[in-house]
Amino acid sequence: MENAKIVHLYDLSKTIAGQYLSQFTYPWEALDGISQWIREVGPTLDPEKFDQVKEDVWVAKSATIAPTAYLGAPLIIDEDAEIRHCAFIRGSAVVGKGAVVGNSTELKNDIIFDHVQVPHYNYVGDSILGHRSHMGAGSITSNVKSDKTLVVVKDCYDTKEEIETGRKKFGAMLGDGVEVGCNSVLNPGTVIGPDSNIYPLSRVRGVIPAHHIFKDPEHVVLKK
Repeated sequence: MENAKIVHLYDLSKTIAGQYLSQFTYPWEALDGISQWIREVGPTLDPEKFDQVKEDVWVAKSATIAPTAYLGAPLIIDEDAEIRHCAFIRGSAVVGKGAVVGNSTELKNDIIFDHVQVPHYNYVGDSILGHRSHMGAGSITSNVKSDKTLVVVKDCYDTKEEIETGRKKFGAMLGDGVEVGCNSVLNPGTVIGPDSNIYPLSRVRGVIPAHHIFKDPEHVVLKK
């Protein structure tokens, strides 16, 4: 399933975790090892640029952290990131350079690339968000199926391929430059190709090709 491969979704130079991700074919394969990777890499970060603020939590000196934000371990917050009022980072998260994690946004087991914005009331769990992707207010990644069965990635719009991930928890993989409209729900196993747009109030599942607009499941159109 070419559309869902890391090499077609992400510019790996736009995250501190690029070398880690490069060893995998599909991005969800990286989810199990995020915590361990953070604990290994954190102590090697440049002390001129990063502070270890508590056990297994490293924050860039140039990052802005609201006093009301919760920073759970393990965690790396890269340079010039902004963690706003009442953000809830549960842990096992990498927040990229210049990224924004906003009011009441919750992160858990994620890689957030550089300059990503999750600024208003977002839940992002077991997910990877590519460079300059943006989730509109209230949009979330649903990371567990209602029947609790294992997540299958389905290419509903192109090859009709399916990949059994073996994962119970799997949110969404957003390629570089993806725009998700307000109050949308990305169902477990959603993969959105680079530079694609999701209409507000959408319910999305499957693999959305790059450079497309998702209006509804019957109307996924190529950008002009």
